[in-house]
Amino acid sequence: MLAMLATVAVSQVNDLQMQTSSKPLMIDSTATGPIVELKTSLGDIKVRLYDDTPGHRDNFLKLVNEGYYDGVLFHRVIKDFMVQTGDPNSKNPENTQPLGSGDPGYTLAAEILYPRHFHKYGALAAARTGDNVNPERRSSGSQFYIVTGQTYSPSALKQMEARMDNDAKQHFFQSETMKHIDQIKTLQAANDTAGLEKLRQELIALTIASVPDMKMPQEMIDTYSKTGGTPHLDNAYTVFGEVIDGMDVVEKIQNVATDPSDLPLEPVKIISAKVLEGI
Repeated sequence: MLAMLATVAVSQVNDLQMQTSSKPLMIDSTATGPIVELKTSLGDIKVRLYDDTPGHRDNFLKLVNEGYYDGVLFHRVIKDFMVQTGDPNSKNPENTQPLGSGDPGYTLAAEILYPRHFHKYGALAAARTGDNVNPERRSSGSQFYIVTGQTYSPSALKQMEARMDNDAKQHFFQSETMKHIDQIKTLQAANDTAGLEKLRQELIALTIASVPDMKMPQEMIDTYSKTGGTPHLDNAYTVFGEVIDGMDVVEKIQNVATDPSDLPLEPVKIISAKVLEGI
């Protein structure tokens, strides 16, 4: 059943009557994957899961079919940024602990396909813990967010492009450094500064050879300029789907009043989730 659902044809998506939102959705007409309907307390949202992120696709379908998302709250809502949900602890109204750490007890290997998938308005992406405790950038087993974001000028995007390029190279360099941590400790213990510098230069050369320059395609710049998103999250979190209908509902969610922890004052929840085998 899961395999069948994972290959549901989505050629009929173009026949959907998209609901009105403040900005048009830039739907990827070349993407394929199953469609899931999220019935929320503020309306319905339809998302398409990408076939080229199969680990996240199949896990999401599994959780939907198990009813895992039925009753979870949108526990983190930040206007002009994103709305986040999927913490199973939010189902318990007696829970007094801060939300955001609940999961099924496992994480997912990252499937970051930048620039094929990026954090445009309406993107569906997996939440995760930070690089300091999660250098492999593994995704939460259940928590996800939908991007609202904001628009950016081309000049601002060029600045982000440069920062993202530096971050990508720095992340690779640090990952390679950790692989040589025992060697580094040995060199440090021997006060071998020449050996340390030689290793540093080798890792710099490896980084330059291994990490291509991060360039935003013109289509991406146009999308971020016209409809917006959260480009500073690109190449760091797994984008595994997109909203194809119901961004007006996402807009309603992002505009609710929240407390200092970004939790809506009036609960907003996913009532039910189901896979659509036909539109």
